[in-house]
Amino acid sequence: MEHGEKQITVVDDQGNEQLCEVLFTFESEQFNKSYVLYYPLGAEESEEEEIEIHASAFSAAEDGQEGELQPIETEEEWEMIEEMLNTFLDEEEAE
Repeated sequence: MEHGEKQITVVDDQGNEQLCEVLFTFESEQFNKSYVLYYPLGAEESEEEEIEIHASAFSAAEDGQEGELQPIETEEEWEMIEEMLNTFLDEEEAE
């Protein structure tokens, strides 16, 4: 995972690879981590169905290699991510 990347490949619990579109990334000084919000490609938005947005933490590798996605483990992190997402979506709608 690199900053500025628009698509990432995510491997799920069953080992299936899923190409995902990156919504946005941000860093949190509070948790000293970077986060990425993304959704599976091919998940077309329809009236009844909202796109499921996923979030992961990631640490950028120091040698320029791709960083590892990590699960988000605390309620505090989820609340902060939700806040960031809502702000992002509000800004998108305002444009």
